[in-house]
Amino acid sequence: MTVSPPAAGRPLGSETLLINRIRALLAHPVRGRIAKFAISSAFAAGTSAVVFPLLYVLGASTTACTVIAFFAGAIPNWTLNRRWTWKVQGRVAFGREIFAYLVISASTLVLLSVATGLTDHAVRGIPAHHGIRVVLVTASYFLVLAFLYGVRFFLYEHWIFSGRSRVRAAFRSRRQVWSAARANRIP
Repeated sequence: MTVSPPAAGRPLGSETLLINRIRALLAHPVRGRIAKFAISSAFAAGTSAVVFPLLYVLGASTTACTVIAFFAGAIPNWTLNRRWTWKVQGRVAFGREIFAYLVISASTLVLLSVATGLTDHAVRGIPAHHGIRVVLVTASYFLVLAFLYGVRFFLYEHWIFSGRSRVRAAFRSRRQVWSAARANRIP
């Protein structure tokens, strides 16, 4: 008895099961966004993982490495999250999407700069030709990113890509309360 290979283009049984599970995961409303956010973040982290150590080995300061590596990953990350993870189409809401993303990114960038700077200062005793110094400083960059992963997902989910401005709605609601209360006053 001979076993024939699967038809061209058709996955094996276990591969089909894995593909179906991935499709089901990505189709789920919340778990799908979390998975897509993780994939987008991994892509951004991969971009940063190439840029940061390369610039560090070339002698750039940790702050310069952090800023350049962060923006090398942040730009494609925003695009992937907006279009693929949260499926936002059309005009960009400047205040909620761009400004809020920049505030979160700037906060993340400050924390990354502080962490990599402190780590670089702490490992200065290790000779430069040892790769361990590069690994430790780069690891501090990614540990901070991993710590902020959940915080950033929450802010993206409930503020940036939510499709509505809760701040604007709160001001609008307050104005409506004042005008409704004014109508009930007795002169």
